[in-house]
Amino acid sequence: MSEDATTMGKPVFSPFNIAAGVILLVGGVLTILRFTFGFDAVTNLSDYNPWGIWISFDLLCGVALAAGGFVTSAAVYLFGMKQYRVAVRPAILTGFLGYALVVIALHYDVGRPWRLPYPFLVRQGTTSLLFEVAACVALYLTVLFIEFSPAALEWLGLKRARSIVVKLTLLLTILGVVLSTLHQSSLGALFLLAPSKLHPLWYTPYLPIYFFVTAVIAGLSMVIFESTMAHRFFFHKMDEAHLAEKDVLPLGFGKAAAFVLAGYFIVKVIGISTGNNWHYLATGYGIWYLVELLGFVALPAFLYAVGVRDKNITLIRWTAAWSVLGIIVNRFNVCLVAFNWHLPTSERYFPHWMEIGISVFIVTLGVLIYRFIVTRMPVLYEHPDYDAH
Repeated sequence: MSEDATTMGKPVFSPFNIAAGVILLVGGVLTILRFTFGFDAVTNLSDYNPWGIWISFDLLCGVALAAGGFVTSAAVYLFGMKQYRVAVRPAILTGFLGYALVVIALHYDVGRPWRLPYPFLVRQGTTSLLFEVAACVALYLTVLFIEFSPAALEWLGLKRARSIVVKLTLLLTILGVVLSTLHQSSLGALFLLAPSKLHPLWYTPYLPIYFFVTAVIAGLSMVIFESTMAHRFFFHKMDEAHLAEKDVLPLGFGKAAAFVLAGYFIVKVIGISTGNNWHYLATGYGIWYLVELLGFVALPAFLYAVGVRDKNITLIRWTAAWSVLGIIVNRFNVCLVAFNWHLPTSERYFPHWMEIGISVFIVTLGVLIYRFIVTRMPVLYEHPDYDAH
């Protein structure tokens, strides 16, 4: 279907376009303020709270929610689940955009963003966890770019280049899994450096494992969520193969998510037992911890299982959205809510509205880029001039 046909009759000044335009305009102004007047003009960050919403949401949540790329490609190319092959490109695109936006967001958070390449080019901090995270994220972003490039190359008609990249699919998938395992777990390991600042219910030697397992949960749930949104708003761009996976993907990924969530719940309980932190559950922080554990781990595990058993696709899709929210709650808890928990309320961090505005600006930018790509490149359909891979 031609682009003209798909856009015919759609007003330029639709509510979505107007809202997106306003967000981009405000975000542009806030960006100028950030890089002109520094942190003090747009943030509530301080020496006590150097990591705010730009780290908790833009980085920690962004990296976790972009895990669908390596989860889906591993399922198809390493575990032979070919029935999910049509979900690979959308998942890789979402992952690539997620990581690219994480890098963009880091430029806002780093005091001197022009020095981001410094650890790689000038002085390598090979003993630093942050260096390992940075190196893996940079490498994996490169891997995602190459993995997604066949769609762009098909759009540009570069058959030879596309053929070369397709032959690297298995190697790229293995690299993606290795790099993702390293940096997803290392993000959790960063908080092991702050035992006196993170609340005992959230501080545990298992944090690297928690972060990796929740990234897998986020990847599975985000692929279901992204597929739901794509079928809702871009169904006219889909071919028969993509339309047919509308129910197959939620059932398969929902079943996997149910098992992973159940395992994660067990490991979380073991973590409380190992630290002998049961008495904290009777406190205010303990109640909130139980909300996270029962409401965002046990509940979606149960709902996923029921949805798969009853083949209730609607329930699975709503559970996926709830699970995505649960990952965001978890990252916020570790990085913001339970961090510096001993400080008085007056010294606790709460994001400035401009910080939130910049985060909304970055997310909106990602949605617009995603829409631009899927309406032009063969992401939700197979290009007729190329064999499927």
